[in-house]
Amino acid sequence: MEPIEKKKFIYPGVFAGLIYAGVMAGFDYSDSMSFSLYQFLINFILFGTFMAVINYFALRRARKKNKK
Repeated sequence: MEPIEKKKFIYPGVFAGLIYAGVMAGFDYSDSMSFSLYQFLINFILFGTFMAVINYFALRRARKKNKK
């Protein structure tokens, strides 16, 4: 089986991480909390990584199904 191109699961992970971190920062702002770059980066890295891993395994499973 050919390896999955990294950009097929990393770019969506980065995009999802930015969206999630932005929404969470918006909720903090609406609750009158100050913007925390540290919290933004933690949300971005953790959620983005999680989504990239999920996307990788979904792509891998789809390739195995199509191969059969």
